[in-house]
Amino acid sequence: MKKAKEQKLIDILESEATSHGFELVDVEFSGSGHSGTIRVFLDKEDGLTIDDIVAANKWVDGVVENNEPFAGSYTLEVSSPGIDRPLRTRQHFERYVGEEVKISSQKVDGRANWTGLLRGIEEDDVLIEIDDVVYPIPMDAIKKAHIKGRI
Repeated sequence: MKKAKEQKLIDILESEATSHGFELVDVEFSGSGHSGTIRVFLDKEDGLTIDDIVAANKWVDGVVENNEPFAGSYTLEVSSPGIDRPLRTRQHFERYVGEEVKISSQKVDGRANWTGLLRGIEEDDVLIEIDDVVYPIPMDAIKKAHIKGRI
């Protein structure tokens, strides 16, 4: 569940990313007031190179500039999703079944933080297994989710 500004930028960047051969993994805003940080996570089927990120930074910067998500200045970061890859779409959750994940959600059965094995999607619920019990979390209740990084 993204904030309106984040979702607006995701909607705009998604088609632009696809036209440049990238997958838009996620967009995050942090900071407040007249400065902040916009993080744009991109990926490609064969992974990203430094040259890919440099090239993407140019068109991402243009899209962000044209949409002015902050009233003041901001820092733009374009990167790969890394080992703590964010999970935002149904396809992301389907692709990473079997991985250990961390999910922050609105309260579901009195709980808002979940860490366990991603077991899949059933209708509009993400299934997470914790201590041999599978819990359904409605997709529209999820605030943030990512693969738990491995060392």
